Amino acid sequence: IRIARCFEATRQKCCRLEQDGRRARQQLARAEAERAALEVKLKHARNQVEVEMKKRHRAEAELEKQERKLQLVFESLMQEPWGSGEQRSVLSALAGRRLGAALAPGRRSSAVDDSCQSLLSHSDISYDRTEDDVVRSDPLP
Repeated sequence: IRIARCFEATRQKCCRLEQDGRRARQQLARAEAERAALEVKLKHARNQVEVEMKKRHRAEAELEKQERKLQLVFESLMQEPWGSGEQRSVLSALAGRRLGAALAPGRRSSAVDDSCQSLLSHSDISYDRTEDDVVRSDPLP
């Protein structure tokens, strides 16, 4: 009778361990699915950051190009011999108030700096691609 009770206790323990194993495998499967979904989201986010950084660089290059053109036009108008003193004073006032930041070489409009600097600063964005191609060394059971 004692041996039968021992066998029964062992059988019940094995049943509990089997159930625990099933629950653990199900939990592992859910965690793996969630990890895979998060990796896909991370990849998409990294690609989007890269696209936005390229757009920003193109926009900055275009802005600098336009600022150079504006500076050249301004300088040309200021040096025109036919321009009147009144025209020069108007241009100077305009340059001082509205275009001062844009006309100064190498400076950006303060509106761009103030409203977008924290959102678009590529120096604030850093991500590590070292774990992008992680390969599992242990096979799933």
